[in-house]
Amino acid sequence: MSHGSQMWFTSKLLAVALAALPLTGCAGGVEHWIVNTRVHQGDVAMDRGNVRDAELSYRLALRVDPRDSRARAGLVQASGALAQQLYTSGDFDDALVTLDEGLKVDPGSVRLAGLKSTIEDAKLKREIVISNYPTYKEAGTTIQKAYEQLDTTNKGILSGLKRFSYTYDTVDLTSAIKRSYSLELDVARNTNRLINYRELVSAGIPESAHTTTSAGAASLLPLP
Repeated sequence: MSHGSQMWFTSKLLAVALAALPLTGCAGGVEHWIVNTRVHQGDVAMDRGNVRDAELSYRLALRVDPRDSRARAGLVQASGALAQQLYTSGDFDDALVTLDEGLKVDPGSVRLAGLKSTIEDAKLKREIVISNYPTYKEAGTTIQKAYEQLDTTNKGILSGLKRFSYTYDTVDLTSAIKRSYSLELDVARNTNRLINYRELVSAGIPESAHTTTSAGAASLLPLP
């Protein structure tokens, strides 16, 4: 049974159990079973590195019993891990929302508070840079596309080598060599562009400026 099917089946069992509460009168026992099931799902998801499902499972457990210590500790741990993933992928807003959920459970968590402060600072810096120098975003996109093109060139080299493995035609090798030289030049060119881009953004110098800086990053970026 797939992970998605297991989650669906468990949800169905939970629904049936809840529906039976008025008939059995065993609300406490069923609630305890639900919490244990959700906490177990969260623990398994965490062990598998699926922090998003883990965070959801612990959160659902706390809806049934907000005082369960296992679900509370699990949610704090999963919230931090999920927020870190979102932050790394550039999704600052969702990362902060996730941290706030964790801080509701444990307001004194040093780890969550520290990560929240880091993400808020990164978000502020990004907003300042983009608002002052909107061309930076476009320049960054252009550099990304340039590196994607390197992958295309590399695939062309590999294709030529594979052809040679069964044709033994030196024309294929010659083509691979030419592409390799081109790849080497493009890598060097893109590396220089990337270094310059980092220096300009760090120092807060408009991209259109022709001067470069060797003094390092400025203490504060210019405000709008």
